[in-house]
Amino acid sequence: MCDTMVALPPATAGGAVLFAKNSDRERDEAQFVELLPAATHPEGATLRCTYIDIPQAPRTHAVLLSRPCWIWGAEMGANEHGVVIGNEAVFATIPAARTPALIGMDLLRLGLERAASAAEAVTVITTLLEQFGQGGNCGLRVENLYDNSFLIADAREAFVLETIGRMWAVERCPPIRAISNVLSIGRGAIARAGGGLVEHARAQGWCTDAGDLDLAEAYMDRERDAVTRGRLRCARAAELLGRRAGALGIADMMAALRDHGAEADGVAGWHPDRSTTRAICMHAGAGVRRGQSVGSMVAELHPGRPGIYWVTGTSAPCLSIFKPVLLVAGLPTQGRRPTDRDDTDREGAASLWWRHERFHRAAMLGDHAGILAEIGPERDALEAGFAARIAALGPAPAAGEAAAVVGQCWAEADAAEERWFKALPARPGRIPQADYAASWKTPEPASL
Repeated sequence: MCDTMVALPPATAGGAVLFAKNSDRERDEAQFVELLPAATHPEGATLRCTYIDIPQAPRTHAVLLSRPCWIWGAEMGANEHGVVIGNEAVFATIPAARTPALIGMDLLRLGLERAASAAEAVTVITTLLEQFGQGGNCGLRVENLYDNSFLIADAREAFVLETIGRMWAVERCPPIRAISNVLSIGRGAIARAGGGLVEHARAQGWCTDAGDLDLAEAYMDRERDAVTRGRLRCARAAELLGRRAGALGIADMMAALRDHGAEADGVAGWHPDRSTTRAICMHAGAGVRRGQSVGSMVAELHPGRPGIYWVTGTSAPCLSIFKPVLLVAGLPTQGRRPTDRDDTDREGAASLWWRHERFHRAAMLGDHAGILAEIGPERDALEAGFAARIAALGPAPAAGEAAAVVGQCWAEADAAEERWFKALPARPGRIPQADYAASWKTPEPASL
């Protein structure tokens, strides 16, 4: 389960388009950040996606991706033209396909690799969707079949694309828009549709044309939404961003990704073991909360300037530090590429994701509220300092200068998290509820 949001002028400060996403997946499903260069490909070349082969494009753009460890595609990312995309699992009354095809994360990566604007990315994704379809298991250890929605933005505009099989609809985003694990395009909001959507809805008696189709009302799986709480989380994200409308900045987007829901507001000593709902900052637990926020990203886009990206590369944004990425600077080292198994006791440099997971899981089984109160001010101050240093580089920094600044920011974040982890044994413990603690200690079978 995931949450993605966007804010456009006039809701933002300084004319920026701001994008943010948490990627929620199974608790051991490590995610890694990858920067791939632009490339040219020979005529007739094919491309292996997660499950199927498709024709390769003659040229692919440079892309920044946050990828689940076992999937070709990505949960969120950006490209050299400042296009950003996040996807969401959505569930319709028409069951998602089990037959392997393209999955939503493949479509997201293909949109970034092949499109130079948000509008072009919509066309790339919908064309591939109609041609190859979507389907196949998207779960690491537990089968998970779903269709997808996408939030697609660049420095000028943003779109929500919602799909059911090969059917699709597009909405042009207002100044504040959020999507979650639920179909959300309402009546009068469809700008374009295809793949036979309007024809199918008309045959059911739900509309006469796209203008009077309420996609969410017609196709939403309400039983699944009662579990995923997609409508609740959409509303919460819009509420959080709406409080700062007209002055939104990257710190507000980061704060929204760290939100534990209204039930945690002002509650002293709140712990994830008390959570009765799925929150934007998702912590796995007992029962249906199998997933957690395994990676997070914020983007700041200005017309005519390279995008500025902020990634955790780690789970639990509340306990993570957002670190800057500039495509011109490359990526600092993150250790080994992670799998779904803890690698901190293996030879070689452990992965960034699993190094952080030691701290995250200790906090989840300890004094989460006390740890947050202790590290939160330093975490926020570090991020503010990083943002000031990136801003001081100007709109077109030299690659070497940018790489030095970005690398120093990542090194400082690593040092802070290592210090936080080492300080944990000195903290008084907290015993979470028994079923919550047991859910974290249950061994999982290896799958990679």
